[in-house]
Amino acid sequence: MPKKVLDARNLTVTYKTEKGLLDTVRNVSLQICSGEIYGLVGESGSGKSTLARAIVRYLPENGFLKEGKIYLGDTDLLNLSKAEMRRVWGKRVTMVHQDPNAAINPSVMIGEQVAEVARTHLKLSKKEARNKALDMLTKVRIADPEVVARRYAHQLSGGMLQRVLVAIAMATNPELLIMDEPTTALDVTTEAVILDLIGDLMRENDTAVLYITHNLGVVARVCSRVGVLYAGEIMEEGSIGQVFKDTLHPYTRGLLGCVPRVNVNKKDISLKAIPGFIPRPDQLPPGCIFAPRCELAEEACRVERLPLKEIDYGHLTACRRNEELKRYGEVVADMREARSETEYGELVLEARNIKKYFPVVGGLSMFEKNRKREVKAVDDITIRVRRSFTMGIVGESGCGKTTFARCIMGLEEANAGEIELEGELLPYSVARRPRDMLRKMQMVFQNPDASLNPQHPVGEAVARPLKLLSSVNKEAIQERVKELFAAVNLPEDYIYRLPHELSGGEKQRVAIARAFAANPTLMICDEPISSLDVSVQASLMNLLVDLQESKGTSYLFISHDLSAVRHLSDWIAVVYLGRLWEIGSAEDVFVPPYHPYTEALLSALPIPDPDIKQESIRLKGSVPSAMNIPSGCRFHTRCPRKLGAICEKEEPPWQCIGYYHQLCCHIPVEDLQALQGEGLLKKERGAEQ
Repeated sequence: MPKKVLDARNLTVTYKTEKGLLDTVRNVSLQICSGEIYGLVGESGSGKSTLARAIVRYLPENGFLKEGKIYLGDTDLLNLSKAEMRRVWGKRVTMVHQDPNAAINPSVMIGEQVAEVARTHLKLSKKEARNKALDMLTKVRIADPEVVARRYAHQLSGGMLQRVLVAIAMATNPELLIMDEPTTALDVTTEAVILDLIGDLMRENDTAVLYITHNLGVVARVCSRVGVLYAGEIMEEGSIGQVFKDTLHPYTRGLLGCVPRVNVNKKDISLKAIPGFIPRPDQLPPGCIFAPRCELAEEACRVERLPLKEIDYGHLTACRRNEELKRYGEVVADMREARSETEYGELVLEARNIKKYFPVVGGLSMFEKNRKREVKAVDDITIRVRRSFTMGIVGESGCGKTTFARCIMGLEEANAGEIELEGELLPYSVARRPRDMLRKMQMVFQNPDASLNPQHPVGEAVARPLKLLSSVNKEAIQERVKELFAAVNLPEDYIYRLPHELSGGEKQRVAIARAFAANPTLMICDEPISSLDVSVQASLMNLLVDLQESKGTSYLFISHDLSAVRHLSDWIAVVYLGRLWEIGSAEDVFVPPYHPYTEALLSALPIPDPDIKQESIRLKGSVPSAMNIPSGCRFHTRCPRKLGAICEKEEPPWQCIGYYHQLCCHIPVEDLQALQGEGLLKKERGAEQ
């Protein structure tokens, strides 16, 4: 039998606040064995990070453990002094955080930060600690570890920094590793590599892992058991197969219903977003705390709160209607009403041969007088967007997606190419564009905090485009703002709230309302949902679909989340290192034959179904520098299907598949089809049969 590493029993975490004592986590128990990855899922505010901090006794000054016991192996952690706990932190228990920039010292070289852990906790000499650091950097598959060891944090990519964090965490061969959203900010290919790495190191060191996330696909890929946390209480717990396939709690069903699927899109289904919000700790409802948001709640649910109960071996639930849930079977999204297939409307946006090069100033370039050094962020991209049409753009971080979008908006001035909106040629700079063109094109950014004034009510942000880009009077503006808040499902009194009084999802709804204020023809969405919970993502995607159908707006939707892009998009363009490599309808791009880069992106996509066994195709290394683009096919340095010299020396040709689907590759379409076989979607259908 595996050794029980963590045994946390009946934990209740309490905070001292101005309103008195608040229990934010209540009566939660967790057991994790050696070699096991336990997933903890739930929306933001459910108490996941608070629970993790309580387990390792790392709560802030106003937080304390009101009840419970915590054992790490045979050690009772609650009996240890602060000095003794410091010897536990970093040696027996380690943590990997979501943001490596907040966890890595920017003024100390990477190798020294790994070596410091080895010297402090393993009592190694300087030479031994340095060798240990190089060994750990090698284990986390960092190329040229001796070079990387001499670099600083700002010289590494996000994926490499996350590997460094894993190296630091695993340097002492800990008994328990806590990972708090370690891959949320990473693109799918980097995330897949990090997840593979975690699995390999866990098996090699027999480490117990507590993996905190809201990504159900990641949980299905790496975890063996999962606990579903809601408002500080466990709603359901069991093996991955039990919780994902035989769901026994409506909250778990709700989370699974929020996840977009790769075999259907907005035309077929409407995502089942969970209504309402997590209650505040001082406003918990009587009875079941999920009852106000539960579509199956009955009167008894609102009166009595049931404890976790074991229904099948190892499968626990806190729902009184679990027998009925058993009969519901697999989670099924709401089917949309059948609509007649019509041709898309007239052309709204045509961007032809767009290029954006950034000159390199300083550094070695100042000594190379005869050589002009440039970063080719966007290098000849052409797309077309029609009315009521969504063009999805996917690719890894650093591939040029956002720079291309900013060129379309005029926030960056393109070096070459033409941008037409409804047949009118646009100047490169937004400052030189007429007011009517500004009104017709709006943008929703990834981080709404960066575009909302923290000192002004959010209603003013929505009213601003109306004041600047229309000629309506004050009363009409007020009415229009109320209409927009209703359209994005926000109460009217939110108009007068400040940004800090809204959740992340609510702020993003305000950003969408502001973008729609001027009745735009085209809306550019740059990673608008990537940092949000699955439930909030689902409601925002449904909102975008509904607004598109009612307003006829076209979207340019940019994301590294292929599931979201597949759900929302009519067409998809795949971008790598400033170039297009595949373009076609969403249905075509997700079915083989596809470009080897698209194939790698799809292979890395975490799917919340434990029955699906995806082929593992991992890209080696990072995206090459856009300042030193490889010769020939610029993907050849990482391509798992590289032919040879032709890929290294010659630009690949475009090949047509069917009527519209095109890809750029030296490998003939027939050979790609033979290599890729049935592909991802066939495997999914096969798993369901």
